[in-house]
Amino acid sequence: EALAASVVEPEGERLPDLKFLARLLHYSAGITKRIRSPHGEMLFRAASCTGALYHIDLYLVCGDLPDLEAGVYYFGVHDFTLRRLRRGDFRGELVRATADEPAVALAPVILICSSTFWRNSWKYQARAYRHCFWDSGTILANLLAMTAAHRVPARVVCGFVDDRVNRLLWLEPQREVALALVALGRDSSIGQAPEVGPLALETTALSRSEVDYPAIRAMHEASSLTEEADVAAWRGAAAVPPLALPSGRLFPLRSLSEEEAPQDSIEEVILRRGSSRRFARQPISLEQLSTALSSIGGITADFAQPGERLLNDAYIIVNAVEGLPCGSYVYHAERSALELLREGEFRDQAGDLGLEQALPADASANVFFLTDLAPILERFGNRGYRLAQLEAAINGGRLYLASYALRLGATGLTFYDDDVTDFFSPHTAGKSAMFLVALGHSVKQRPG
Repeated sequence: EALAASVVEPEGERLPDLKFLARLLHYSAGITKRIRSPHGEMLFRAASCTGALYHIDLYLVCGDLPDLEAGVYYFGVHDFTLRRLRRGDFRGELVRATADEPAVALAPVILICSSTFWRNSWKYQARAYRHCFWDSGTILANLLAMTAAHRVPARVVCGFVDDRVNRLLWLEPQREVALALVALGRDSSIGQAPEVGPLALETTALSRSEVDYPAIRAMHEASSLTEEADVAAWRGAAAVPPLALPSGRLFPLRSLSEEEAPQDSIEEVILRRGSSRRFARQPISLEQLSTALSSIGGITADFAQPGERLLNDAYIIVNAVEGLPCGSYVYHAERSALELLREGEFRDQAGDLGLEQALPADASANVFFLTDLAPILERFGNRGYRLAQLEAAINGGRLYLASYALRLGATGLTFYDDDVTDFFSPHTAGKSAMFLVALGHSVKQRPG
């Protein structure tokens, strides 16, 4: 229910308090599991992250709340604290940075996602740039589900003057950058912000040395906005061409009824969520797949309009779903149906596409998100790449949550980009792969 509601922004005023913010931060990005091994204790967080490297941080900018003074805060995951970086109400600085974005101008609280590149790039090199949006997207999927469940208005804001937001948080843009804002709640208008001065913050080096990947900085700088006028002109929805009318066989989807659907709270689902390390080659039901796919939807964001086409389309390799032939499909959300593109046994190909791993070969279904970048880049400039990645990751995160609500398993995987496009062609001609989630029955691992 919370996942379905997360595509629509709740109406009315709502002032988040510290108790709610603590829950929101915990279930979006906090530590939810502690596993002991011969090598020590391993900590796992509420949302999935590439390589479990957790390079995404959350900052909070607020006015005076009943139990929290106005300020700029850093969320310390390790000890579950808010550390105040600046005293005073700096929300007006974010109103300016977003060119008077209405949701920001009325928000009592604004969250900011950032990424520290080296925490991911030491393993994934320049590819870590796309992981900025994958891994903030899965956090935002949790966050939007939580705000929907608790009826708190939330709007994702990706249009802002990058340097202005980075300066407010006193980030070193060559190492850490702001990625997205989330306006939380709805209250009175915001006044003038204090002057943003320098901060003298003691930090600890992540490692003795770091390797610079200039491509990461180049991609980010090329997609940055520098003036408020640019942000105002940038805001709005892209005209994404509709999916081609179905020419293959259509299979209507059948979601679980309200009585059959899981009744767990979103908090219970998040605590149960993990990333499957092995799938059993067992089928899932058509109702389970249908219910999981129904979690894919629009995002309340400054780059989207209600009812508009998503930037990404979902393509699926079905390995074992009761009532569906094995094969490749495209999801027609408006028809609540899957169109069969090619029938056949594609477990080996699924494994090859997912970097030659067993997980996508063993999964019951693999959901790929692909987008036609041309109209998105035409509308949003280079920043459109950020949006396509982020939207796919948020919906991938929703698939994660839906799967675990259904007592299934799921995992996000990387892939051979061009090979994915080729596999689903000609339907995907001109499209680029953004995200992959594998779904199925997890095999429980024995301790040790």
